[in-house]
Amino acid sequence: MTFRPLNVLPADHDGEHRYVHVIGASVFVDDRPADDGWDAHFVGIVDGHAWWAVDVPDGADDPSYGAALDLRAFFGRAPEHHWLAAGRGVQVVEWARTHRFCGRCGTPTELAAGERAIRCPACGLLSFPRLAPAMITLVTRGEPGPDQEALLARGVQWTVPMYSCLAGFVEPGESLEAAVVREVAEEVGIEVVDPRYVGSQPWPFPNSLMIGFTATYASGEIVCDPTEIADAGWYRRDDLPMIPPGISIARRLIDDWVRSGT
Repeated sequence: MTFRPLNVLPADHDGEHRYVHVIGASVFVDDRPADDGWDAHFVGIVDGHAWWAVDVPDGADDPSYGAALDLRAFFGRAPEHHWLAAGRGVQVVEWARTHRFCGRCGTPTELAAGERAIRCPACGLLSFPRLAPAMITLVTRGEPGPDQEALLARGVQWTVPMYSCLAGFVEPGESLEAAVVREVAEEVGIEVVDPRYVGSQPWPFPNSLMIGFTATYASGEIVCDPTEIADAGWYRRDDLPMIPPGISIARRLIDDWVRSGT
């Protein structure tokens, strides 16, 4: 079972087609488009099928009749590679929705041929899908083993008492490693060293790429930024608070750390 992201449908594709109808930011997958007149963007090949993202216009009748799911709910009801394809579809549709006019001269834009880009026919400006890189890091304190602790925090906007890794967007001109050090200092006031890359995850909420790291505590006491962090603390493997579900790379970072101590 695979998902192969592509910008252009292969000329030799003779398989079936599937359509991710994007209704606001929710999705409904069907084997035919609800309306041939709606904009459709090629997503890629999923299990041999060509997947398309269909932009359901505002005010149109709901083609799902209420069955559409947001991407978080869709994750638990579909294979992960289907979720990745649907997430790509949502991001591509949202990019097209927000680039209908040239950002330089205001002319109505058009899709470029042969690549994932929107072109201004007047001034030639090309706009590509926006991607916002964000670091997410699990900070540990102490020697490896059962007494080692991890720093977990709760965001001010979270409606449940869940704790997770620290995260933040990468600034222009900044390396990923520098973003790790800066964001941890800004959010909880401590200094970390030795940021190490672990993995990454597309995060279509709405258009991020989460880049996972671990880092080691160096100095300082926790002082939460009240605009970002409601609470933060050091936790042992055997005394964890509520942590994120499996959809997120944060859970992978935490689970990897828990397993490393067994």
